[in-house]
Amino acid sequence: MAASGPLPVTQDLSTLRATLQGLLRFLREALSISNAHTVDFYTESVWEQLVDLPPDVVLATLKRFASEAEAPPSDWRPLLGTKRRSDLTSFPKIFCETSQKLVNVEAFAVAVKYYSVQNLGLCTPFEQLLVALRGNQKQRTDGNVKPDEFMNLKKSHEVQAMSELISSIADYFGIKQVIDLGSGKGYLSSFLSLKYGLNVYGIDSSNANTHGAEERNRKLKKHWKVCHTRSKLDVNGLALKMAKGKKVQNESKYKADTGGLCSSSPTSQEKMYSSDFLPDFSGAVISNIRKQMENLHVYSHQEENLCFENASSLIDLLPVNAIEPTSSFQISKRKKSEANRERRKMTSTSSESNIYSPLTSFITADSELHDIIKDLEDCLMVGLHTCGDLAPSTLRIFASKSEARGLCSIGCCYHLLSEEFETPREAAECTQEKWGFPMCQYLKEEKWCCGRNARMSACLALERVAVGQGLPTESLFYRAVLQDIIKDCYGITKCDRHVGKVYSKSSSFLDYVRKSLKKLGLDESKLPKNIIMDYYEKYKPRMNELEAFNMLKVVLAPCIETLILLDRLCYLKEQEDIAWSTLVKLFDPVKSPRCYAIIALKKQQ
Repeated sequence: MAASGPLPVTQDLSTLRATLQGLLRFLREALSISNAHTVDFYTESVWEQLVDLPPDVVLATLKRFASEAEAPPSDWRPLLGTKRRSDLTSFPKIFCETSQKLVNVEAFAVAVKYYSVQNLGLCTPFEQLLVALRGNQKQRTDGNVKPDEFMNLKKSHEVQAMSELISSIADYFGIKQVIDLGSGKGYLSSFLSLKYGLNVYGIDSSNANTHGAEERNRKLKKHWKVCHTRSKLDVNGLALKMAKGKKVQNESKYKADTGGLCSSSPTSQEKMYSSDFLPDFSGAVISNIRKQMENLHVYSHQEENLCFENASSLIDLLPVNAIEPTSSFQISKRKKSEANRERRKMTSTSSESNIYSPLTSFITADSELHDIIKDLEDCLMVGLHTCGDLAPSTLRIFASKSEARGLCSIGCCYHLLSEEFETPREAAECTQEKWGFPMCQYLKEEKWCCGRNARMSACLALERVAVGQGLPTESLFYRAVLQDIIKDCYGITKCDRHVGKVYSKSSSFLDYVRKSLKKLGLDESKLPKNIIMDYYEKYKPRMNELEAFNMLKVVLAPCIETLILLDRLCYLKEQEDIAWSTLVKLFDPVKSPRCYAIIALKKQQ
């Protein structure tokens, strides 16, 4: 168990609930924008129903807001700088009280910025948390192998940051077992086991993922060994160069010098070795060689699972007078070889032990871990981009299982969350007891519902906001006009079938319509070319409405994610057995848009 420092102070439950109340006041009016479906943009006259501003004004304001996101205009700063949550009510009117339409896009943009995770102060800085968990202790890891050698850059970025935090939490509790829920291809699990020596169970609902993870882990172990061998050869090569650069002292002089050294202090010995025996090498080079030798010894004895072998081959390559004459190096060559063989045998046995175990199981909030993992002990529960309900299920399992000591969870696919209050359900259909959203008591009491379209918008890539972009407008425009054609010409208002990726395979709007109608099972010969193009010409001047509306949805998306994260954080704060919980911005949002991790710790035992 690490000698850790005090954990950072985080916002308490009452403060978080006050923040939720303010966010709900804003979203009660703004949520209609997120829930509007762009497919029905023209058929339902969405712009006229929800926005009372020219589209060009909306576009210009939002692009200005995006370009100045790091330094908002001076006339916006007093609103962003307000400390009391109730002060948000003093904002200029964002929506009309009677029509509920958007009437002030600047105030809308400021409110969105105000309710961002970062501005609300919900996050604990990553580095601050690492320092608190580790104290003065340094992590013992193999720094020679980089994950980007066998992962893409996005996954490498995610795995490096998350594994560093997980390892620090494991050291904080002094535990070795990690349960990775929704482990997928096993990148995080493999990295945790290989680099940090943790005993990881990766659980995924897909047999294909589990089998793939096993094969991938086998290949990663081979890759790991190659990298370690390469690392050791680099050190040995430097030592060999050192040996060739120095003529061997004659035997009598060596014995005489050794006798003198044995009577000297360690400090004077170090100085004499550096100056007399190795005059062609700097003290820094010699120190580096010794340091790497020590590291090899440490890992070969203490971290066998990292596949290090004994460092005696390096010692054999060094000049005989470069090694301090201790008794450990005076054993016979035969005994040394036997010891080396035995140590290699032990290392091989340890490295082949299965410290990453992929398992197949469908996890719900009621899953019993003891039935899945027979040797369950005190552990951490982690999940990297756990999909839909798996993220809230992970939180519920963590709260209910005494063996689960720490949590590090990053969710994704918010559109796949089950919502308790989304639609009225018949009593016979209400068999589900634990829903993905909401989780906390306050939102349950409010019977709050986001809606699938709003949750879908929360998945929008945040980097689009940073560069002032909306969604690909032309493809959405084609689909919205197609919907009007289907409604007018075929009398279909709702269609269960999806067009899919027809746009990328189409050469023009006419080609897009023909292919889409065919995919939907409709007779495209019913529509001549001129009628199709008439619809295109009718709506082309209004394409900027669709572009502006989608910019509104993109800008609003982070507020929906804030609501979902606040719900989960409040749920953890409500649990008596959980001592500490927070959000951490773990990834660069441009590299990985779902960047916020929920961290929770129980009391140290």
